[in-house]
Amino acid sequence: MKCLKLLSACLLLGFLGACTQQEGNNKEIEKKVEDLLGKMTLQEKIGQMNQLSPNGDVDKMADLVREGKVGSFLNLTDPEIVNKVQEIAVKESRLGIPLLMSRDVIHGYKTIFPIPLGQAATFNPQIVEEGARVAAVEASADGIRWTFAPMIDISRDPRWGRMAESCGEDPYLSAVMGVAMVKGFQGDSLNSPTSMAACAKHFVGYGASEGGKDYNSTFIPERLLRNVYLPPFEAVAKAGCATFMTSFNDNDGVPSTGNAFILKDVLRKEWGYDGMVVTDWASATEMIAHGFCKDAKETAAKAVNAGVDMEMVSGSFIENLETLVNEKKVSVDAIDEAVRNILRLKFRLGLFDNPYLTADPSVKYADRHLAKAKEAAEQSVILLKNENEVLPLTDKVRTVAVVGPMADAPYDQLGTWVFDGEKSHTQTPLNALKEMYADKVRVIYEPGLTYSRDKSASGIAKAVAAARRADVILAFVGEEAILSGEAHSLADLNLRGAQSGLIAALAKIGKPLVTVVMAGRPLTIGEEVAESSAVLYSFHPGTMGGPAIADLLFGKVVPSGKTPVTFPKMVGQVPVYYAHNHTGRAPSGKETLVDDIPLEAGQTSLGCSSFYMDAGFGPLFPFGYGLSYTTFGYDKLSLSTDKLSVNETLTANVEITNTGKYAGTEVVQLYVRDKVGSVTRPVKELKGFQRITLQPGETKKVTFSLPASELAFWNIDMQKVVEPGEFTLWLGTNSEEGLAADFEVIN
Repeated sequence: MKCLKLLSACLLLGFLGACTQQEGNNKEIEKKVEDLLGKMTLQEKIGQMNQLSPNGDVDKMADLVREGKVGSFLNLTDPEIVNKVQEIAVKESRLGIPLLMSRDVIHGYKTIFPIPLGQAATFNPQIVEEGARVAAVEASADGIRWTFAPMIDISRDPRWGRMAESCGEDPYLSAVMGVAMVKGFQGDSLNSPTSMAACAKHFVGYGASEGGKDYNSTFIPERLLRNVYLPPFEAVAKAGCATFMTSFNDNDGVPSTGNAFILKDVLRKEWGYDGMVVTDWASATEMIAHGFCKDAKETAAKAVNAGVDMEMVSGSFIENLETLVNEKKVSVDAIDEAVRNILRLKFRLGLFDNPYLTADPSVKYADRHLAKAKEAAEQSVILLKNENEVLPLTDKVRTVAVVGPMADAPYDQLGTWVFDGEKSHTQTPLNALKEMYADKVRVIYEPGLTYSRDKSASGIAKAVAAARRADVILAFVGEEAILSGEAHSLADLNLRGAQSGLIAALAKIGKPLVTVVMAGRPLTIGEEVAESSAVLYSFHPGTMGGPAIADLLFGKVVPSGKTPVTFPKMVGQVPVYYAHNHTGRAPSGKETLVDDIPLEAGQTSLGCSSFYMDAGFGPLFPFGYGLSYTTFGYDKLSLSTDKLSVNETLTANVEITNTGKYAGTEVVQLYVRDKVGSVTRPVKELKGFQRITLQPGETKKVTFSLPASELAFWNIDMQKVVEPGEFTLWLGTNSEEGLAADFEVIN
């Protein structure tokens, strides 16, 4: 006991010492910021607020740097040029302020990890953090010290192409994964040469773009904004995310780049954020197209007065702010505050002490990085169906037919937002199967289609003929990388080209058909799932997707991924998500569907509830869904109390048993429902999850701690409170299944 007390005391002293040291560092940085700010002219201050993307004119770029008219560059990745330009800034500009080099490093730099939606499917923040660390190590080797990730927009509409870049539909999951990415990018200390400043984007509501069309308007009332869309951003702000980016959308008529409510009232005043805020690409001057500003001069005034610190590429700040200050339309204090935030970041990154980079090409595609990318890909793949235990493939399978346009698509399996990954390093499923399992199976390859949008059915007959010669058919379908990402929205979520026809033709053969889907969003694949014996879903898995999928197919790895978004049956259900309100007429599940309606049926004979006559109510697959090669049993759910005060913590326990024949990992999920509130509450909300690995027959007790404070929401009076009342808690394998228990929160 004395040892434990001594250890606790030492840990406390160490923590206090670290806090004291950090406080000292912060004070030192603030002093340096103020000293430098006091030496700067107005023009030099405005120059720091200007970010440019060079267009190849190095001499012009160098002149701007000498004159102090640029604070940051985008997309400089040549180490020699980076150091040359940085040397000009440090040695030839009047004050020697270093430049901040930035680039979109979203899910890897050279070694590409699964797209963020796939990383969210792992439900494993540790592997997500490690992936961001790999990206930072590789990118910083080329001088990149600022990335524009994580994207933590809540995404509930798969028509929106940028869902690929998100962590899905849930605020809690997005917050956890967003914090993990921030930790990985920024490392233990921002001033480490291998750290990159993270950027939380897009602030805020961008994922709710009307109709799923990118850049479109949103209408998110303040309560919904605070309960659903803001929590991930608050979480990363409190985790020390170095920068924030404004979003393209206007919400209720106010573009985010000119929205003082979110940038000043919420971000700065409520959350106490002292990081830097940057616009998205030209989102300042796009306020003219919005009809929110008359010209570039007005955009500069509105953006800076709203709380923006740096403008990305559109040039309205550098061209107009001096005049606006002279006209007293923008205050010097507003300029100073913006520049403080920029200089503070540069000091925190250690750029004043170490502005140059020492290129280390050996870190790119390092073996340890590829191993982490493979592990992330393995954990990201979701088993949606496994009829008659077709998977994993056994020794009885001697020949496999590999078909489909995504079997050997090295560029497309990398996914969207990959500027620097090289397809020559991609390991595809076809190559992995041939190289890793050549001693186990013979591989017959006949793609049938050349790419995912290929409408020609001329190759399908060859694919069918190849499939007839095999024991098992492996069909790789999905969508090319270009079909998701920014500006790549879709109104139709079915498989493109002749892919559905290919699956239908293969299904008619009567042999086991394993369909592997690689895509950047949930697709409406109900028919293809029904025709397949087994289905694996992989949100574009990155460089090592091939070996990961090969090992999953043969059981060396057991699937553990879970859906981070709800899969719709058809696009007309969109937006569809699990945490919806109950409504006054919730469906019973007994409603009559369109094909079963009798002729001349009475108006009310179908049931008067909230459902679609052609799609019913439920999704194709719910949030948090994913099968395994083994099975898990849930038993003995217990709560520490059935009543707790608003200041107490509830403990929930459940026993999980591996009831199958393979070792496997289950993601145990905790959901709650507030039965009655001052405003209507969602039917369920995710409040926790744990990954647990069990051997066959093994049982483990899993414990969750749920502080009552986690039940708080923004109430009818627009205050964040925990309202006393009755709640239901679930522990289960997805958002639709689980053991339930009730408890009450009291004053």
